[in-house]
Amino acid sequence: MSTPTPSDVTALLLAWGRGEAEARERLIPLVYAELRCLAARAMAAERRDHTLEPTALVHETYLKLVRQADVPWQSRAHFFGVAARLMREILVDHARVHGAQKRGGGRPRLILDSALAAATGGNEVELLALDDALSELSRIDEAQGRIVELRFFGGLSISETAAVLGISPATVKRDWAVARAWLFRQLARA
Repeated sequence: MSTPTPSDVTALLLAWGRGEAEARERLIPLVYAELRCLAARAMAAERRDHTLEPTALVHETYLKLVRQADVPWQSRAHFFGVAARLMREILVDHARVHGAQKRGGGRPRLILDSALAAATGGNEVELLALDDALSELSRIDEAQGRIVELRFFGGLSISETAAVLGISPATVKRDWAVARAWLFRQLARA
């Protein structure tokens, strides 16, 4: 089978949005590998003894995605944006359960990105602290919060993020830089 194009994925998403169940069934094999890469990327920064595997993260994300029947899918980038948000929710929920079990010990840690890592001297960021800071950023500036979520958790490019949000790539670049700086300050305080 040839590699699916973004327009192939978008066509299946639109059909799924119209209620065509077979479109969803044809879509999942096309996007599974990319979802697996997103999950592996998200899990790469987790602690070595993490009990959630990338495959399990993909499967939990899939179960949440199929419940998203009322989402008016717009594009491949929009789909992966929703998948990124769901992966974030799953990882944060998992971290909360694990943290509660360990009374705060052994929380998952992440590196936000190379620029933030350089700014923090390579120190890891706790997932729960990042989620709290990202939630606060979203309350202050929802667009910047979505940009961080799409870029970091979703692995979307600048142009894909711009397409999902309906803004220019220049705006994404500017807000991405501002959001990273704001998150660095918040996480450095913590």
